[in-house]
Amino acid sequence: MAHTVLLAEDDRAIRNALERALTLEGYRVTAVADGVEALAQAHRTPPDVLVLDVMMPGIDGLQVCRVLRAEGDNTPILMLTALVETQDRIAGLDAGADDYVVKPFDVEEVFARLRALLRRTGDANGAPAPADAPRQTPAGSSGRLIEAAGLRMDPQARRAWRGERELELTRTEFELLELLVRNAGIVLDHATIYDKIWGYDFGPGSKNLAVYVGYLRRKLDAPGAPQLIHTVRGVGYVLRED
Repeated sequence: MAHTVLLAEDDRAIRNALERALTLEGYRVTAVADGVEALAQAHRTPPDVLVLDVMMPGIDGLQVCRVLRAEGDNTPILMLTALVETQDRIAGLDAGADDYVVKPFDVEEVFARLRALLRRTGDANGAPAPADAPRQTPAGSSGRLIEAAGLRMDPQARRAWRGERELELTRTEFELLELLVRNAGIVLDHATIYDKIWGYDFGPGSKNLAVYVGYLRRKLDAPGAPQLIHTVRGVGYVLRED
């Protein structure tokens, strides 16, 4: 059965072109012109994935994202943005977006990112829990955790803790941290991480991974606590306690 996409883009030419391309790719698309319509449509008929332009009149894409996340809606969200500064991308992650594409974009990149988001959603719904249970289970967890470097994660419940502090993570942040925890002490190169998390290597010029690692560090690290995610220059990242 075809996946459903809710597309919100105020530029008519971009909206029409992307709607046609997505339809030809096999998606069932509902296209709207602003954030108000996007929220109304998302409430009326929840889609499998949302594609939101950041800059829209009235309610913009970031506000739509914040409202849906505040309502507990975890539908994957791909942001379309003409803003290329790191702080602008972080604003999207702050709002709860799962990924972004910078304009002007290649439609094949949009397809790749949507496939990755939908694949990860399916994996999350059907992934078996790891076999090892910890000695102590945080309240409210499913009881099957993975642990490393003072972190505990419950893949089934999609919850994570550093010590006794629970972490508020987006879908992509959770999956990136889970990958690092499962490979604690092992240096993972950029290509491997892109393949496992996004299903697509966006090339050496992409800052996508660096932005997510930086934002994840902000949520993990506390004053006086050791940094857990380390950069290995020219290679990738590793999770370990120094």
